[in-house]
Amino acid sequence: MASSDGKTRDLVTTIAGAGWDFGLTRHRFHDIEHPLGPHYCVYNRRLMACCFDHRSTIDGYWLLRQKVAVLNTGELPLQFKGPDAERLLDKLFTKDITKLNIGRCVYGLACYEDGGLLVDGILLRLTRDCFWYGQADGDFYSWARAHAIGLDVEITDPKIFISQVQGPNAMKVLAAASDEGMPDPFGYFAMTRVKFGGQELVITRTGYTNELGWEFYTEPHHDADALWQHLKQAGEPYGIDIFGLDAMHIRRIEAGILNAGSDFDDSTTPYDVGLGIFVDQDKGDFIGQAALKAATKRTRLIGILCVAEPHIGAAIMLDGQTIGKVTAGATSPYLKQGIGIALMFKSGYPPDTVVSVGCVDGTLHKGQLAELPLYDKAGAIQRGMMTEIPVRD
Repeated sequence: MASSDGKTRDLVTTIAGAGWDFGLTRHRFHDIEHPLGPHYCVYNRRLMACCFDHRSTIDGYWLLRQKVAVLNTGELPLQFKGPDAERLLDKLFTKDITKLNIGRCVYGLACYEDGGLLVDGILLRLTRDCFWYGQADGDFYSWARAHAIGLDVEITDPKIFISQVQGPNAMKVLAAASDEGMPDPFGYFAMTRVKFGGQELVITRTGYTNELGWEFYTEPHHDADALWQHLKQAGEPYGIDIFGLDAMHIRRIEAGILNAGSDFDDSTTPYDVGLGIFVDQDKGDFIGQAALKAATKRTRLIGILCVAEPHIGAAIMLDGQTIGKVTAGATSPYLKQGIGIALMFKSGYPPDTVVSVGCVDGTLHKGQLAELPLYDKAGAIQRGMMTEIPVRD
């Protein structure tokens, strides 16, 4: 796991001039983001804005917490279509895909044969024989193709882009933007189709923030500029604006949402990182099933609270011994302290254990282990059951 040195980091910026883009792909809303001064990371060979010159990361965080924020993501939707689509996906994923109804989504984990995690993402069932999988960063396409040999299923990249609309006003924006008003029903992890200014698109009741929110899928035939203008007009009374991944990163750590490649990788099983609930051992055969059945079921992933900002990759120390490493770190404007996620070398360290944490200033600071999520442990915000808007001091 590579990280910055705590003082600098490497991002991608658009510059004037022609030339090859080295295979990087712009989001459909790139031209809308460009005047805002975006700085990008590369995610699935797609550009995803981390931050903008027009708004600080802290302002972006409070936009998400108090109003409504839009992140144009680098997630890569793959399409699985054909009579054997369900059969293949049930083999690839640890969840029982045969139980996924049309018009619903599920959080899907895929593992290697040894039980190590390959990728995570959101799986949508559009019809009986057609699914979309919005995957996290990684080469899942080749893996799926290799395991589809002999099956009647077509796996394609339909060139779809995902955008998240998140925050306490997100549902108000949806009701205003939809030509027919708020879709009903539209419960948590639901999928439906709505029309925005006459353009029909797929939306899901999902997100990466644990805030109230939804996501929409921009397909090649959509007029992206008209779509954004329609959404922006509907959302202006509610404070809608674009924000970057850095602001969302803070919120996802608070919420205990994991990032593929940093919080988990092929060296960790779902059980190691607290995702065992998404493994259905009583389903039919799936890749990694035998290894996961034999694996230790206790999680090694835990939250961190600290007086300074934890540095990704830094050590967690106890009594002079390194007992784990930081996998994510930030400073929470709401909790007013450093926060993080840590992968311990072994399980069993209880919350409130006082530790020393490597931080971005290059030194160790006092911290303590904490249960994830760091607050709203019942997930009431994302389900609309907690509506109090936090106050910015």
